[in-house]
Amino acid sequence: MSSVEVRAANCGEAGHWGKDVRSDLHVAFESRERGGVEISLESRVAPYYGSAILEQTRQVLAGIGIKHGRVVIHDEGALPFTIGARIEAATRRGGMAAGKSWQAEAHPLPPASSKERLRRSRLYLPGSEPKYFINAALHGPDAVILDLEDSVHRSEKDAARILVRNALRAVDFGACERMVRINQLPLGLEDLAEVVGESPDLILIPKVERAEQVVEADRAIGEIKARNGNKRAVWIMPILESALGIENAFAIASASENVAALTIGLEDYTADLGVVKTTEGRESQYARARVVNAARAAGVQAIDSVFGDVGDMEGLRRWGEASRAMGFEGMGCIHPGQIRVIHEAFRPTGAEIQKAQRIVAAFEEAQSKGLAVVSLGSKMIDPPVVLRALKLVERAKAMGAIL
Repeated sequence: MSSVEVRAANCGEAGHWGKDVRSDLHVAFESRERGGVEISLESRVAPYYGSAILEQTRQVLAGIGIKHGRVVIHDEGALPFTIGARIEAATRRGGMAAGKSWQAEAHPLPPASSKERLRRSRLYLPGSEPKYFINAALHGPDAVILDLEDSVHRSEKDAARILVRNALRAVDFGACERMVRINQLPLGLEDLAEVVGESPDLILIPKVERAEQVVEADRAIGEIKARNGNKRAVWIMPILESALGIENAFAIASASENVAALTIGLEDYTADLGVVKTTEGRESQYARARVVNAARAAGVQAIDSVFGDVGDMEGLRRWGEASRAMGFEGMGCIHPGQIRVIHEAFRPTGAEIQKAQRIVAAFEEAQSKGLAVVSLGSKMIDPPVVLRALKLVERAKAMGAIL
């Protein structure tokens, strides 16, 4: 069963329960003027964790200022960060706790993400489904995307942003970069207000068509960080999903020094063109080339779209290899099974690495001798070739292809 908003002004529901639901719970809240707090709990793990769930429920309600009310909980193995999020969402939907929030127990923040870090793969996780959060890091993506946009029904946007906020605070995502895809502006500003305080590493902005949209989101992020006294970087990745966005690619990529990467969403882009999206990508060749060129010109990373057919691993491999050949540094993925193939596709070959290492060695030898000309055997090596070799070696080291 899914959460539904109760029409009564003093009632609200949030979360999910049923035989196919796991790591979640359903909360029904009814506010009262007196009588204290009454809690009813149904859970398969009640003999083991029932007391803890009841105690947390009381703590959450007290923390958001609820002194009287009835709470009915159907638990399907939810962890504390989810329990808190669902209770808070239900009370807000019941007209209570406006402007108040409960803070989940904080997991130590990982090291700050660098602007140039490796972004071969980014795994999308629906922001309304906590079951996907918990073990996401075990699949080894370079990044996880807690998605508040397309994977979340419009009626669940409010509850999802609270859940994502709590996940950023409480869930260990290991070495993964912690990304959040907000909704299209202006709704995305509400997402930022909820999640930026928990220091996501990067914000994806969907359907960007003008540089001003990036500036607006960047300003909002900066204001929230300033209020919280947070100096930690929050990077931005605009998503271009229309013909107009593609035409404005460079302006968008260079709109802020906090833009770390530029990417494209091919489902919306091909829909905007009125053409069919194919596994060969001929219809998007121009747009993807524009993204790579604009990103390079702006000094940021170019990241490709997702490959939608999760059952076609050979097609994925071909797409990834073609993406790398175009100049992309990574792509999105919608299933954990795609991660390994993507990493292999974006990994330089042994022959490429060896050649690059020879060029770098020749360059370093020339530098040590004070020579302006780099030669490898009987061939002169131009500076752009040296630069490309240096980048390839550095990237291979980041991937673990070179010790």
